[in-house]
Amino acid sequence: MQEDFRLIIDLVLVFAVAAGGGLLAALLKQPVLLGYLLGGMVVGPGGLKLIKEIIQVETLAQFGVAFLLFALGVEFSLAELKKVKAIALGGGSLQIILTIVITVILCGLIGAWDTLPAKGVFLGSILSLSSTAVVLKSLMERNETETPQGQVMLGILVVQDLALGLMLAILPALHQPPEVIGVAVFTALLRISLFAAGAVVAGIWLIPPLLRLLAKTESKELFLLGVVTICLGIALFTEYLGLSIEMGAFVAGLMISEVEYADETLTIVEPLRDIFASLFFASIGMLIDPVFLWQNLDLILGLVALVFVGKFLIITPLVKLFNYSWKTAIITGLGLAQIGEFSFVLASEGQSLGLVSRRIYLLILGTTAVTLILTPFVLRLVPFLFSLAESMPWLKPYLEEDRVRDVADELPVQNHIVVCGYGKIGQNVVKLLQEYDLPVVVIDQSESKIQQLRDKGIPYVYGNGVSLHVLETAGVNNAQVMAIALPDPASIRLCVKRSLELCPELDLVVRATKDKNIELLYQLGAREVVQPEFEASLEMANHLLTSVGLLPEIVQQKMQKIRQDHYLDLRPERTEAEIAEYLAKVTQDLNHRWYDLPVNSPLIGMTLAEIDMRYFTGVSLMAIRRADGGEINYPDSQTKLLTGDRLLVVGSIDELNALVEFAEGKIHLTSEIEQESSSSQ
Repeated sequence: MQEDFRLIIDLVLVFAVAAGGGLLAALLKQPVLLGYLLGGMVVGPGGLKLIKEIIQVETLAQFGVAFLLFALGVEFSLAELKKVKAIALGGGSLQIILTIVITVILCGLIGAWDTLPAKGVFLGSILSLSSTAVVLKSLMERNETETPQGQVMLGILVVQDLALGLMLAILPALHQPPEVIGVAVFTALLRISLFAAGAVVAGIWLIPPLLRLLAKTESKELFLLGVVTICLGIALFTEYLGLSIEMGAFVAGLMISEVEYADETLTIVEPLRDIFASLFFASIGMLIDPVFLWQNLDLILGLVALVFVGKFLIITPLVKLFNYSWKTAIITGLGLAQIGEFSFVLASEGQSLGLVSRRIYLLILGTTAVTLILTPFVLRLVPFLFSLAESMPWLKPYLEEDRVRDVADELPVQNHIVVCGYGKIGQNVVKLLQEYDLPVVVIDQSESKIQQLRDKGIPYVYGNGVSLHVLETAGVNNAQVMAIALPDPASIRLCVKRSLELCPELDLVVRATKDKNIELLYQLGAREVVQPEFEASLEMANHLLTSVGLLPEIVQQKMQKIRQDHYLDLRPERTEAEIAEYLAKVTQDLNHRWYDLPVNSPLIGMTLAEIDMRYFTGVSLMAIRRADGGEINYPDSQTKLLTGDRLLVVGSIDELNALVEFAEGKIHLTSEIEQESSSSQ
């Protein structure tokens, strides 16, 4: 075989085994990066020894690191950070610092690295990171991204991602002799500060115009070339400054993250990132010696236990310190107890700098891989573990947040509606209830959501919706009906149980996160169960069918039939007539439409207070989408309608038809008002 083709053959082999390993991992419901590691281990020097040009493969794999960190920077979300900024910035930073300090102390006590605490700092940095990919996937699978523990985990992970850039920048300084390491770290921090200042300037005045210029060409190829040049160019510049390529790529991503082309950039770069990332993780796998792992399996499992317990004991009290419940703190501690995939990047860089021996490096890889494998299983066990713990009277008071943190000044006391959960679903429910002037009390345990309720003057109870005390405070025992719109299945089930304990005859309308939960919620006593994803799919079909010209009445009949068949299948003991009667009742006023305001509409230029749309047509206005792309959710009475507006309205078929006539001027405001006035006389 010609030597010129050797690298190509090696790359084909690496991509093939990475694809095979990734497929195996996906089938086993494991992170695909573990499959890449396994594939690399199989063809590497410790396995079948099929790869000859390892150095060249590793060189190409560095592109994977650069694109990984670049995409991480682009994905950085200030919005996620703002949701839980106190625990994210304070708790996340403290968690990283404490992990590093404790690791340095332990290394000193066992004499792992003699008198070189810098190496302990390096190991602590590796241990302090958790896996964004694994945690986010697990939260999304269980619909827990909007829960308190979900928001806290994501907030801390965002801070860890930011800290990764700093760690990569300081890493080369840790390789310096002990007597000059302080100067080296100070110099690195100074360079980082200067570089960060330049990055801010470029991110505001240079990068956005450049991306706009590339976007105007309407050429994906040119846009991709420009983005890759920005990524690798800034990465090389940081290397020239004595920092690291990885840190430069991360900062390049941050510079683009707040630009309007961030989503387009990420979409274009993701395929490159995924290809080269598989090469990077496979190249790390090639360095793993399976014989070594087998011979040191007991040590690796011991380290895994130490990492899980240690990080759990650091993170859990920190979350509790920021006034979260023990349940939220414990779940967060369990969810972030693993070592993250970006620790592979740190470990690889540290080995190349000589901060760790090959033995320590292999132990780090093995320990990290096992923690990543175990994390999804640990998180799946959480509901069972809490159910078991809550059955123990001596543990129950510590696990359940029974405290009412705050209550609105005035709460309705009888025949009101309780809405538990003020996420997207809860907000829409409350909006519609207010349109009909119905008394409502909202329960939520998110500070940001409670502040929204305060600002809008909506009665609220600030606390955990599964707590009997909180439910009593909200007046569940005297309520006319209750809607449960919590995000996670365990809390939904417990809230149903507790609410019916207070009021066995309570009319409960409950959100089901998945079809499989519907029958269980009925068995627990829910009056009606709604599955939002299914309803959303019907609304999409509804819009599409009416957009292509089908009569709204025919479409509604079809949607009604699909709903009827769906819920009948999931709860077979209900008769078809019962379901049809219920659906006709609950859907008659809940048809959503995006309506394009005619350019010659007499409503243009008028405020919603002047128009009084609900009085004349019966529809409720939920949102306005402006011609420039801006959107106003729940517009107030002083909002004006403008040319090119699209209106999201809710109402019956007759009400929606009345809106069309109203907007086209076929129903005149003045004549209707005069007619109403004369009739009253």
